[in-house]
Amino acid sequence: MEQKNIIIVGGGLAGLTAAIHLSQKGQKVTLFEKDAFPHHKVCGEYLSREVAPYLEELGIPLDELQPKNIDRLLYSTPSGKSIEVKLPLGAYGVSRYALDNLFFEVAKTNGVEVRQEKALKIQFLNNNFNVTTSEAKYAADIVLGSFGKRSLLDKNLDRKFFKEPAPWVAVKNHYRLKDFPDDLVALHNFKGGYCGISRTETGNVNICYLATYNSFKEFRDPEKFNQKVLRKNPFLDDVLAKASPVLEQPLTIAQISFSKKEAVEDHVLMLGDAAGLIHPLCGNGMAIAIHSAKTASEEILHHLRLKNPREEMEAAYREKWEQLFSKRFSTAAWLQKILLRENLAEISQTLISSVPFLLPKIIKQTHGEPII
Repeated sequence: MEQKNIIIVGGGLAGLTAAIHLSQKGQKVTLFEKDAFPHHKVCGEYLSREVAPYLEELGIPLDELQPKNIDRLLYSTPSGKSIEVKLPLGAYGVSRYALDNLFFEVAKTNGVEVRQEKALKIQFLNNNFNVTTSEAKYAADIVLGSFGKRSLLDKNLDRKFFKEPAPWVAVKNHYRLKDFPDDLVALHNFKGGYCGISRTETGNVNICYLATYNSFKEFRDPEKFNQKVLRKNPFLDDVLAKASPVLEQPLTIAQISFSKKEAVEDHVLMLGDAAGLIHPLCGNGMAIAIHSAKTASEEILHHLRLKNPREEMEAAYREKWEQLFSKRFSTAAWLQKILLRENLAEISQTLISSVPFLLPKIIKQTHGEPII
């Protein structure tokens, strides 16, 4: 069994960020990712600017991708009532295809060992980890889990959320659309869900929506769902009438759960969506993934430097995760409940329209300060 110092399972933003951070501090890191880079992912592709100082510190040249600078939000209810506000901090519009690949290249430059292998099982025995992949078995002192929203690894770890209902479906495609502003992110509500729209560095527009399985199952086919459900919102009707798809088939994810997860499970430090999935209407999932990786990396380095008990490191990470993110998650859950009830969505829109400064304040509750 090959011995490793630190293993990271999953090569999304959280896993790659932790790999870069730890390797830059002299740690030997092995990262397992089942898919080859680059690849597309279901994602709103909206990256909060709160991460900018930290990415600069890590030497990740985000500007090289020429992301779109997003400063405005347009929100509409199913009936088409709308409001537009300036975003308090702003964001970057950048595709996961390009962004993940950039992090991957930086990780390799920093000496991270990246292996294209699918992790099948993680076990903690006698104060050491055994990790079984599609290719081999490995031992490690520390393991970080960055395997996304839902994985068979969650089932193997007997995680509580895996047994609970997962009644959501997400669908994404890129579109050619001429007259959508570069600096705008749009969030349009429809019966049973909501849809985010923003332009990426490619010049194409990312359209990604979340819907309840109950609303989606009648149609099954994303194109039929677009025509019969999304286009009842006047804004979405106008956009979809003018847009032409870039990807041959839309990307979909089913069985999405927003149930509470634990930041540490059987001594594995969970990162990003594996630690907790924020409702995507907030557009903060990518920033939280990156920030969680920073927090975990700092606790690991502290643990290795002081040689304090593993349990102290785990407890410190749990506590900091709650301090940093729990309020954002609870605010997001509250907002989603409002938006998915048509009457409440219309009433709240009327209220916000009469007191427009409320919306930027609500947005601030789901975002963090610049990460330093």
